[in-house]
Amino acid sequence: MAILLPVTFGIVLLAAFAQAVSGFGYALLAVPLLTLASDPRTAVVVASVTGVGLTVTSAARERAHARWRTALLLTSAAVLGMPVGLLVLTLAPARLLTVLIAVVVLGCTVLVWRRVRFRTGPAVVAAVGVFSGVLATSTGMNGPPLVAAFQALGYDPRTFRATLAAAFAGSGVLGLAGFVLAGQVDAATLRLAAAGLPAVLLGWWLGDRIFARVNLVVFRRIVLLGLVAMSAAALVQALTG
Repeated sequence: MAILLPVTFGIVLLAAFAQAVSGFGYALLAVPLLTLASDPRTAVVVASVTGVGLTVTSAARERAHARWRTALLLTSAAVLGMPVGLLVLTLAPARLLTVLIAVVVLGCTVLVWRRVRFRTGPAVVAAVGVFSGVLATSTGMNGPPLVAAFQALGYDPRTFRATLAAAFAGSGVLGLAGFVLAGQVDAATLRLAAAGLPAVLLGWWLGDRIFARVNLVVFRRIVLLGLVAMSAAALVQALTG
């Protein structure tokens, strides 16, 4: 446990930095890395607990730029999918859950990388919300379908980041409540989350300072390449461990 505390700090710092700069990537970076350092259930819960602080803070700071109607629709729909995700998290064997995390990251990374676009409307946005709710409580990674939806909606970078933060904040708080009710939050995960919380603030501060100046195209490619490498490593660990 002692070595996990600074490792968790470093992972959360990197993930929070990526989230601040690109608008997404926190859970996609944190969950696979935390899975390699601990186990998949701990990784999902720790990433979710620390992520709530990040998304609530960023949603409050960026509230003037968010499309709140879209965020509220997504959050409301996510509630419908969360019980399914909790069942998967609670009942699936650890190795199967690790494989699921790796496959979700790989698949959704390709989706984001290819900038897949689709017709949008209230029904489609609600369907994306339900799917993101399932992912939020099973893998801790509900961002990729939201990123794909916002790409299709054509949001500018500031609106994109702000609306993602608002949607993440709502689903994060609800998901955390679900983890508590399902008995997935214990003393060990809380200690790791406590170690990561200062890193959330530091990572966001560092990323936000360069948000307006960094070459987002280059940074986005680096993040996505890293996601592919980490999800592949998690998949190899699950299949050979």
